Amino acid sequence: MATIRKRGAKWQVQVRRVGHRPLSRSFHILKDAEAWARHIEVQADRGKLPRDPRVLNTITLGELVERYRDSVSVRKRGYDVERIVLTAFLRHALCRKRLSEIGADDFASYRDERLKAIKPSTLKREFAPLRNLFELARDEWGLPLQENPIAKVRLRASQPRRERRLKPGELERICEAAKSCRNRLILPIILTAVSTGMRRSEILRLRWDDLDGTNRSLLIRHPKNNQPRTIPLTKAALATLFGVEATSGRIFPITANAFRLAWDRVKARTGITDLHFHDLRHEAISRFFELGLSVPEVALISGHRDARMLFRYTHPVRMRIIDKLDATPHKS
Repeated sequence: MATIRKRGAKWQVQVRRVGHRPLSRSFHILKDAEAWARHIEVQADRGKLPRDPRVLNTITLGELVERYRDSVSVRKRGYDVERIVLTAFLRHALCRKRLSEIGADDFASYRDERLKAIKPSTLKREFAPLRNLFELARDEWGLPLQENPIAKVRLRASQPRRERRLKPGELERICEAAKSCRNRLILPIILTAVSTGMRRSEILRLRWDDLDGTNRSLLIRHPKNNQPRTIPLTKAALATLFGVEATSGRIFPITANAFRLAWDRVKARTGITDLHFHDLRHEAISRFFELGLSVPEVALISGHRDARMLFRYTHPVRMRIIDKLDATPHKS
């Protein structure tokens, strides 16, 4: 609302809007004052006025995190994991600071603290929702944040990508240990991962409606990159899936946490320590190349949108090239 008052020889205009810093200006002519007042009110109606930075003194980082967790994260497929990450972060003293006090140095200190307990790759995943939180607060929630404090925080150089492959006899030991699991889904989940290269999350979301036995294909509706794909199945993979007892709409009605715990018990029984479940995806994709599949064919199955991401799996291809070079007759 604009207020115009006569102060001496000038007309003073003051515009106040909730959440914005009061704006004022003086004019010698009343019509100029009225025109400026109308212009500012139009700008305010369009949301183009600068926000009052004093608003940041009234909101803590924790309140912002809670709002993001309860209104944004809840709509994500990975909500269960992100909720755990954000709820744990809320216990940190940094969340008790007001937004006006938060800077890149605070998150740099937090980074150094966390890196004593976790890997840079894990911290990068923890920072992802926080970085998005500040962008959303500035662009959609109208908070007068001058910058994203996390954007300027550098993480240490990422560790080399894992290229762990199964050693001779390891798959057999894992399968034997999985047979003794009380939950009969563990073994077929492991076999499905090795035969298809699917991620754990993709496997656990599979539904019987996604399985086409006639065409030996499987529809992956909710992949990591949000691009559904249909993959071919070997006879062994098809037999594994149809060997699972149908008790619900999902092929594998088990939670991610329950499977993680079961996987850890399987590894403990075998004595294998340096093996992640995701390594089975690496194993499967490497086997695809060893079978002679081309990069586009492997990408169709694995879901990689950028073929360059498959270069880390090309060791089998390099070995075939060497064999071809060795077999090439050389002219004297």
